[in-house]
Amino acid sequence: MGWGAWDGPQVVAALLLERGGASAMFHGPVVVAPPSFEPDDALEVAARLCADGLADATARGVETVFTRPQGFDRAWIRAGFIPVPEASLPEGLRGRPGLGLFAWRGGTALWSAAGRGAAQHPSHR
Repeated sequence: MGWGAWDGPQVVAALLLERGGASAMFHGPVVVAPPSFEPDDALEVAARLCADGLADATARGVETVFTRPQGFDRAWIRAGFIPVPEASLPEGLRGRPGLGLFAWRGGTALWSAAGRGAAQHPSHR
C-alpha cells in the first residue's frame, strides 16, 4: 500500500507500507519540498501521510506498525510511535535497512514490546 501528497501535478511526498501478517513496516515518508513550502510544511505533510497510513492500515487489520525514524522522529512520536528494540520486529519484516526502530500499536504507547499482550492501564482492568 502507499500514500502520496501532491503540490498541483507534482508528487511531493510518499509513504509505503510493507505488510507481514498483523504487523507492517512503513517505508518513508520521503518528502521533496518544493520552493513554495515553508520550513514546517514538510513535517506537516509527513504527519498527514502517517495519519492516513495508520487509519488505512488499521482498517485492514494491521495491529502493529513499525518504522525507522530517518530524521522524522518528531512526526513518529506525534503519531504515537515509541522506540522499541530490534527484537520486537517480526521475522517477516527483519533485515530492512536503517537504524533505530519505532512502533505504533493502536495509537497508544501502553503496550508490551513482546507482541500482542497490550499492557492495561489501571483504569481498564
